[in-house]
Amino acid sequence: MSATSEPTAIERAVHRGLQIFLHVERRFEPFFRPALNWLVREPSARLVQFFINLTRHDEGMKLAEEKPLEGEEAALESIIQSMTAYSHKHYKPGNYKRTGNTKTHGIVRAEFIVREDIPEHLRHGVFAEPKTYKAYVRFSGPGPDSPPDIEDVGFVSCAIKLMGVPGEKLLDDEKYTQDFLSICTPTFVTPTVVANADLQKQILRGTPLFYFFTPGSSHVRDFLMQSLWNETQYNPLEARYWSTVPYLLGEGQAMMYSVRSRITTRSRIPNVPFRPPDNYLRDNMVAMLKERDVELDFMVQVQTDPHRMPIENAGVRWPESLSPFVPVATVRIPKQTFNSDAQFAFARNLSLNPWHCIAEHRPLGNQSRARKRMYYEMATFRQKMNDTPHIEPTGDEVFE
Repeated sequence: MSATSEPTAIERAVHRGLQIFLHVERRFEPFFRPALNWLVREPSARLVQFFINLTRHDEGMKLAEEKPLEGEEAALESIIQSMTAYSHKHYKPGNYKRTGNTKTHGIVRAEFIVREDIPEHLRHGVFAEPKTYKAYVRFSGPGPDSPPDIEDVGFVSCAIKLMGVPGEKLLDDEKYTQDFLSICTPTFVTPTVVANADLQKQILRGTPLFYFFTPGSSHVRDFLMQSLWNETQYNPLEARYWSTVPYLLGEGQAMMYSVRSRITTRSRIPNVPFRPPDNYLRDNMVAMLKERDVELDFMVQVQTDPHRMPIENAGVRWPESLSPFVPVATVRIPKQTFNSDAQFAFARNLSLNPWHCIAEHRPLGNQSRARKRMYYEMATFRQKMNDTPHIEPTGDEVFE
């Protein structure tokens, strides 16, 4: 199955069959998945990680050290070409969407409250001292399409944009923001940007699932790792999220971060195992924030072993046995109404890029190096096709 050719009728039929199976399975997951997660998720993850690490060798890297990847620039060019071609194929001017994290479940106002009890070695960048920042938090679905929630791949993401952050930024299209991006799996869907280029080709030809099962590749291990956390979602406000790629935490120190909800209950999914409302995740967010505030813990994990906690391989989960996550901030989302057309229009125009950051939180690794140009160019492209200007929010926006 070539990722550069149009799929055959047989390939389309096989891929569609796999999709239908997943769509049916998603409808029944709420009845068995919580117990299955409790029993087997962590042991299974350790086993998958064992086989992923089995083929790796120690390159003698230092803490927070990066190493350019062979084929990195060519892969980035390929990704941008694939994403651009997908957009032209599926969207019309005025309605171009993000090619990743596409479907907005909601963008909400929040406060990012830096804690007072942070250990000294973690006090860098925005965590240097207790402070409260205005923030927006965007919760979204997978992409590059926007299917009914029950028919996506069981994926949600959380992007936090802080405002009023002083200091020079590494991407100069915004002056006062700091972005933190995270998804609901502890490892990224592809281990490197070269592998990501292969995935984007399969997405363009309409057969993304085939990426994981290409003969001779090791992507099936990444599929197994993703499938342990990709599951039927109940409410984006209840999920846990991970950065999946590393960032600096001050000079010479690398971190991963994670966003964990303090809510321990699960929202109801209407009408399962039949067909829930297409936007039930948004509906559950709306209902929850109508009644109560929500708090999330923002936590960081420091790299302590350059080999077992690599910078350049996003398919390796950093072991918490070597370095646990430590809470450094609280994301407080006050009770609010957020589902106006104006607020969703604001979300569509907003640019989110991990390189909207200060130097103390510079993104690390080949996936992050690619994101700097890829996210910038795709956001600029989308805004051009929609004839919408780039906006840098202040937190004082009014939505009517």
